[in-house]
Formats: sequence, C-alpha cells, structure tokens
Amino acid sequence: MFREMRLKEDNQLSQQQAREILEKATYGVLALDGDDDYPYAVPVNYALEGNKIYFHGAVEGHKVDSVRRNEKVSLCAVAQADIVADAYNCLYLSTIAFGRIRIIEDTAEKQKALELIIEKYSKGFEEGGRKYIKASWDEVMTFVIDIEHMTGKKGTP
Repeated sequence: MFREMRLKEDNQLSQQQAREILEKATYGVLALDGDDDYPYAVPVNYALEGNKIYFHGAVEGHKVDSVRRNEKVSLCAVAQADIVADAYNCLYLSTIAFGRIRIIEDTAEKQKALELIIEKYSKGFEEGGRKYIKASWDEVMTFVIDIEHMTGKKGTP
C-alpha cells in the first residue's frame, strides 16, 4: 500500500531514527485533501505519544473541512537542514508519517492532547498551560493522527 523509498542504502533511516526526528522537530507540515482537488499543506506544532501525533487548531476552517472530507493525511517533520553551498547539497534529517486523522471528541483525550503539547513546547510552564487550556477550551479543536506508516531519510554529503 505504501511505496518503498527509492534511495535506500545511504539515505533511509531506521524506524527508531525516524521516530526520534518526529520527537525532536519543533513543527511538522500536515498534508491534507484540500479544496478543488488542490493539496493543502499547513504547518502545525504537535506532540508525539506512542503511535499517535496530537495537535490543535481552530474549531472551523480549511483544516477542519479537510479532515472531515478525508481521513488520510501525512505529516512531514524536518529536524535538520544544513545547506552545503559548495557541494550543491543539503544535509537533512526528515520523517514522513502517514496515517488516519480524526477530530478528538472525548473530553479526557482532548485534555491529554493539549497537555502533551504544553509539555513539549512550554516545559516549566505547565501550571500556566493548564490555566490557558481551561480558558481557551471552547475555542480549540484537537486532532490525532494514528500512524500507519513512517519513513525517515537523511541527506548525505
């Protein structure tokens, strides 16, 4: 169902390395089924736990409409991208996760998702983060991607 990577030997990373990139990267680009057959790619902050990627967004808009239209998505995260100008090259570390997305409806799961995001991006400020979650609860929607397939790739010199 999922394609094998074309460049395997020097460029392909192990599943563990791919996972580490997802854990380390500060944002990912979520690819969705957009309007009028155009792909829609949007940067998101996210948190990874187990085989799930959690993120949040507004309660309405392009992202929500796309999720409701098609549950199949991918998320690309880049943990490193160093240009080597004189070699016409880029040394990078990236992961693409493919999976199925859903809007989180359960209150406890929504709370967990938001707390995971606070833990990742606001370490040391968790107490304030919980207050922020409570204050913005009705203005935020949470999503989860169940990862079905993942590949990691690196640029080589």
